[in-house]
Amino acid sequence: MIDRTHSMPVGRQCQLLQLSRSTAYYQPVEITEENLAVMRRMDELHLEYPFAGSRMLRDLLRRGDSPTIGRKRVQTLMRRMGMEAIYRKPNTSKRHPKHPVYPYLLRGLSIHRSNHVWAADITYIPMQRGFVYLFAVLDWASRRVLSWRLSNTLTTDFCIEDVNEAIQKYGRPEIFNTDQGCQFTSLEFTSLLKAHDIKISMDGKGCWRDNVFVERLWRSIKYEEVYLHASASVTAAKQGLERYIAKYNRARPHSSLDRLTPDEFYFKHLPATPKAA
Repeated sequence: MIDRTHSMPVGRQCQLLQLSRSTAYYQPVEITEENLAVMRRMDELHLEYPFAGSRMLRDLLRRGDSPTIGRKRVQTLMRRMGMEAIYRKPNTSKRHPKHPVYPYLLRGLSIHRSNHVWAADITYIPMQRGFVYLFAVLDWASRRVLSWRLSNTLTTDFCIEDVNEAIQKYGRPEIFNTDQGCQFTSLEFTSLLKAHDIKISMDGKGCWRDNVFVERLWRSIKYEEVYLHASASVTAAKQGLERYIAKYNRARPHSSLDRLTPDEFYFKHLPATPKAA
């Protein structure tokens, strides 16, 4: 938008575009090692205390290796990580008309077969240097991870690509459940689901239990893979997650699935394909 070779001064271009001049001159600053260490600790604390807001996280961090950390710094890092405390909040603002929120469809619903309900979410993945975001699509009944992707930004495009991949590989679910994150309420994401005639379900605001199976998956991935290995690069993180998720699907039995693995339960409980007359 800003043309630095134009005869018009950059300041005037910003004025015409109604942009702050600082936007045109901003240079990205690399995240410090200290902040990366704090972000990793915050991620661990968020898994243990999902209800903790910036004040509680500040107090918990001060009891460890960050005795002087302030609340504003914690809030800044929470925004960067896409982290939010889980608690019931007042509905004090109206949402954008292009970002409607859909009702939660799973309450009281019996889910015992594959491809009945899929769920999806995004989580923060720390590395030795830097971090990425992980998006995954999970079959609710079998706990099977159908597809996943890494991204270095919290955008909608990589979520849409991943959902498309899952649909191409495994067909479509009847219901797709997410939280109320902006990636999932966006017109692009909901239009994809509607195009495939998939019912859209969204968790109540601040109700992590509505998507509990994805939350459990994140906990398993982080404690059994991410925190143990601390990948040195995005490529290494991708390779580690690929190995872990393949093993999780293929070889890890679940007590709630009668000791079957997600793969075994998923393919055993697929709905019967109608036979041609």
